Amino acid sequence: MFGFLIHSYVLWLIIKGTGSGVTSDYFNLNLSVCEIMFSLNCLLSIVVNAIIFHGFMKLPAFLQGLAFTGRPLFQCLICVERFLAVVYPVTFLKYKPLRYRVICCTVVWIITLGSCLFCLFSSISNTFYIYSWFFSIQLLLLLSIQLFCLLAVLRALKQSGPGERAREREEENNMKRRAFNIILITTVSMVIMLVPYTITGLVTAGMRLKYVTETSRICTDMD
Repeated sequence: MFGFLIHSYVLWLIIKGTGSGVTSDYFNLNLSVCEIMFSLNCLLSIVVNAIIFHGFMKLPAFLQGLAFTGRPLFQCLICVERFLAVVYPVTFLKYKPLRYRVICCTVVWIITLGSCLFCLFSSISNTFYIYSWFFSIQLLLLLSIQLFCLLAVLRALKQSGPGERAREREEENNMKRRAFNIILITTVSMVIMLVPYTITGLVTAGMRLKYVTETSRICTDMD
């Protein structure tokens, strides 16, 4: 409930801003929408389990894809955007128009929908351990990208262009420092929120795989 209120307020602040503000914070806007939907999913899970409403028993499992795929993908987009703004400013300005952000977010939402369907299928077929492996590989890939962006921005922060004035250098360093802090906070929050799920999923998947292997071996011996 607390997360729902916080992200609703963030969403309201972004929408309340001007058109250019929405453009610059478009990834944050989509991330807030994803977080709000996931917060509602948590409330829905509590309600469904409390009143045992069978018609919606699988809906929380379907919406788990928002947390496992949607959230980290939008966080990764924010980090890549900050990386481009610092390391490749010309490329960043080239792809700064809103249409490119809309395309990226559309692709992310499509991938998230596929993840939600995969999560639902895993829940129905009782093969959630397969999704755990998929999620672990996905998280490892996204964390690698974010760590690369973090190190690249840190390297740029320690370098100054030749012939820069003190005031220009300070303004540029402030921009680089802000980008570094954004990437660092995003990466740390991803690790805190998702790595425990990954470890638990991998342990569960390993135990499940061991059980299936032993069961198959026993059946083979009996035959």
